[in-house]
Amino acid sequence: MNVPFASRVTTAAEGLPRRRFTVAEVEGMVAAGVIGEDERVELIGGELVPMSPKGLRHEVVKTALLDRWIRIRPDECRLTPETTFRLSADTYLEPDVVIYSRSTGLKCLTGPSALLVVEIADFSLRCDMGRKAALYASFGVRELWVIDAVKLTTRLFRAPAESGYGETRDFGASDRDVPLFAPEAFALRLDELDLS
Repeated sequence: MNVPFASRVTTAAEGLPRRRFTVAEVEGMVAAGVIGEDERVELIGGELVPMSPKGLRHEVVKTALLDRWIRIRPDECRLTPETTFRLSADTYLEPDVVIYSRSTGLKCLTGPSALLVVEIADFSLRCDMGRKAALYASFGVRELWVIDAVKLTTRLFRAPAESGYGETRDFGASDRDVPLFAPEAFALRLDELDLS
């Protein structure tokens, strides 16, 4: 019986040493069936962390965003939804969208080579704008957008450093968000998305 990961999370060992895993070991556990293929986890500094469930509003915004961007995507760029973004040997995150150069390709994708990373949040907004943004910054992701699927606002993060992002700006639904590194074709006004 495959028990959901979240129901197996415990704090009993809080304060005690833990065994760190690598991305390769986690991939091996998935291949062996120890971790279910559909279990939503991220690996942060060698520790498996359960991801928040996605609400309906999250999925509606993500679908509308992907529909729009896939139609207008310039040929020199690729975008991949919900990829396992391998940032180091012991860390991977699963952003909602990663835009990268076709010449870089998914196999060679790194934090600094990503043109734009997008997280869409309904239940996970505080984590995405806090701890997750700090992680992306520490791995050199040059531009991160966190879209609040409930309020239809965007927080843009740029100028990554070990200590976090040096620049943040907030945009409303009617404001035009223009990426700095991805082509301008990916500019976005959230109120223009088809959210039906």
